[in-house]
Amino acid sequence: MSSDVTSASPGPLSFEVARRDDPTPPEQIASVLADPGFGSTFTDHMVVATWTPENGWHDARVRPYGPFSLDPAAAVLHYAQEIFEGMKAYRHADGSIWTFRPEVNAARFARSARRLALPEMSEGDFIESLRQLVSVDQQWVPAGDEGEKSLYLRPFMFASEAFLGVRPARRITYSVIASPAGAYFTGGLKPVNLWISTDYARAGEGGTGAAKCGGNYASSLAGQLEGIEHGCDQAVFLDSSTHTYIEELGGMNLFFVTKDGKIVTPELTGTILEGVTRRSILELAKELDLEPEERRIPIDEWKSGAASGEIVEIFACGTAAVVTPVGELRWEGGSVDHRGEGHADRYAEAIRSRLLDIQYGRTDDAHGWMTRLV
Repeated sequence: MSSDVTSASPGPLSFEVARRDDPTPPEQIASVLADPGFGSTFTDHMVVATWTPENGWHDARVRPYGPFSLDPAAAVLHYAQEIFEGMKAYRHADGSIWTFRPEVNAARFARSARRLALPEMSEGDFIESLRQLVSVDQQWVPAGDEGEKSLYLRPFMFASEAFLGVRPARRITYSVIASPAGAYFTGGLKPVNLWISTDYARAGEGGTGAAKCGGNYASSLAGQLEGIEHGCDQAVFLDSSTHTYIEELGGMNLFFVTKDGKIVTPELTGTILEGVTRRSILELAKELDLEPEERRIPIDEWKSGAASGEIVEIFACGTAAVVTPVGELRWEGGSVDHRGEGHADRYAEAIRSRLLDIQYGRTDDAHGWMTRLV
């Protein structure tokens, strides 16, 4: 791979700020924050920067939120050269605004960039871009004591050079947009039912499974629709070569708690996205007297373990939902559910509460996971 494709800027970016002339009125923002939903309303501003081989990352600015002007030949529209991240900004009780483990997102963003032959952005520039946007649009960050509300942050980059031809683009656009987000579960934690997808795979060996790129999510949609047709909420994807081992859901990692006190998750084989929440749960496990284990997990182990009681809890995790209990597993011709009479999601609830308490500043950040933005 050409070194000029992956090189970062030689020095830190300097951001120019151009504020919107007609900012959203405070009463309209308050109305949005009262019931923000997810991903449907966006703040007044966005971050934009450009990369070229000659200048590296440059022309960084905060500008009013609005459409990009793309040439019909823009490489992203034809060759899907793009990546993104997802994270949140949390308002603490004293009014300060923080984000959770942004250095981990920055490192994953760089890994995704390398896999998609895109230029890397330094950790410092990545975090500063978040700080710049949140500082300008801080009035859009909800109060943290109002039902787990936050400001969702979406950094992304894409090939904006106009050309037809299969090669890495020589002009890249980076951006950050933000959207107020409500609690994922409005009526309390609800278990999701899952469908085993055997006709579709999310990713294959040597592919882009470990990168956070749109193509992986697009490839998961057919399996998700198949699951919905069978009365399930999402699909479980298996390895593409043997259709034997559990990988992940369309956008969440999986965990299994066993009767003998282990918390097990599929190991990273290059086809699974390493979630920030997943990594944090593995680090928290011992505080809950659980022994963390990463290994390949056959789907038959899920079926038999749920039926026998060897598996006592199953949950999925991700930035949006934090932790989601799993209920019934269905497949063509069968199903199994580990949630018998008196079942309690003890560990799922404890892990979820601990993560939220750290994120919203309700407990000591003993791990040093929070970074102040404003």
